[in-house]
Amino acid sequence: MIPNKIKPSIAVVDDEPTVVTGIKALLEHDEEFEVHGFTDPEETVQFAGSHPVDVVISDYRMPGTDGLQLLQRIRAIQPESSRVLLTSPEDARSAMECINSAALFQYLDKPLDSEQLLVAVRSGAERSRLLRDLREKVEELDSAHGALKNVRKRLIDAFL
Repeated sequence: MIPNKIKPSIAVVDDEPTVVTGIKALLEHDEEFEVHGFTDPEETVQFAGSHPVDVVISDYRMPGTDGLQLLQRIRAIQPESSRVLLTSPEDARSAMECINSAALFQYLDKPLDSEQLLVAVRSGAERSRLLRDLREKVEELDSAHGALKNVRKRLIDAFL
């Protein structure tokens, strides 16, 4: 983690509290991430509506909704977030068919490999930060371009 930088924000959602607790413990171990755990997909959506989230990790099978539906909603709220789907081997085929609809960054099979999860989260957080930085720079350039156009117009008007 780079000193003086905000920790990447990670949201973990799974209907099984023990899975959420385990992933949170793994990701919080080195105090590298700020991790928020949820067992209710709706709470995750509400959280994402008011807090920047760099990476969202969601289980595929949950009561009432599936992880892909949840990640599609998160994508609409925070397009720069990286979205990771957790699947069991029997769900992988179904998940693969829908990957583009949620613009998944990655999907991981259960049971989770700790190192693989850490690599996915670190890479996803970096991707999200780069995309947000890029968006901010484009907005700055657009603003500067607009200001230059106004100066140009005033100069032309002054000499006509």
